[in-house]
Amino acid sequence: MANPALSFIIPLYNSAATIAAVVRDIEVLEIPGGHEIVLVNDGSADGTAEVCRGLVRDAKVPIVYVEHARNFGEHNAVLTGWRHARGAFLVNLDDDGQNPPAEAKHLWEHATQTGLDVVFGHYHVKQHSAWRNAGSWFTNRMTDWALDKPPGFYLSSFRCVSAFTAQQVTAYAGPHPYIDGLLLQVTQRIGSINVEHHERQAGQSGYTLRRLLRLWLSAWINFSVLPLRVATVLGLGTAFAGLIALLVVVGFWYVDRGPPNGFGWLMSAMLIFSGAQLVMLGLIGEYIGRMFLSVNQRPQAVVREVVRK
Repeated sequence: MANPALSFIIPLYNSAATIAAVVRDIEVLEIPGGHEIVLVNDGSADGTAEVCRGLVRDAKVPIVYVEHARNFGEHNAVLTGWRHARGAFLVNLDDDGQNPPAEAKHLWEHATQTGLDVVFGHYHVKQHSAWRNAGSWFTNRMTDWALDKPPGFYLSSFRCVSAFTAQQVTAYAGPHPYIDGLLLQVTQRIGSINVEHHERQAGQSGYTLRRLLRLWLSAWINFSVLPLRVATVLGLGTAFAGLIALLVVVGFWYVDRGPPNGFGWLMSAMLIFSGAQLVMLGLIGEYIGRMFLSVNQRPQAVVREVVRK
């Protein structure tokens, strides 16, 4: 069978009530060159597996159903889907219907017309709770500092990528992937278009504050040594403050003023040495962090079953 023009990748987590409607909306799309659907069940605890097997059995377009042995997280599930997709382009959708498949087609059309490797969907209005919107805003501001991306460029999980880019990204085997960080390491041919964002069809988001914190840590620690450099700068600042304090103490000593019993000498010395220690820890951490990123072999995902039609 010839490879399709577009693959729809949908990570699933407790999606039994929503995924059938999303698949039906994808099936009726007209994509020149054909399309397929890749469903990745990331350790759902409801009836998602049974619903997906029924969709594979009755599907009008090729469907691949992949089941993880346990929950690994959305980004891990997306990479699993990319590895099982055959399309010339791959687009990610949420499992709750908030990303309309028709808008996904627009992402693909823009990517094919412009030759971009990655096209992100930028929402006019996000139909999320206030704290989720605040978390997304913080994530984008944080990645402005930590990642090599144009300042202010909006990153989202609703994205279309070329098969070439997906192949390069899926070579990463680390246990805590951050897809946008991996994409920015692979290509600079990125763009975005405005898309619609719908209300969630049923249920509630699986992104808790804990999951968002894990995502932020993946972006900061796995793909940037900026936190270590911040520690180094803080150490230098502390050591500099200690030197200033030492000069002040010397001045007080010269005019026979200041705290008695050597308190000023002791505090300035502590500032100098603690600052120097932070500098050395930051430098050592720089090397350890780079080695950690290279040798960490925790599995990114474990696939229990793959069902194709």
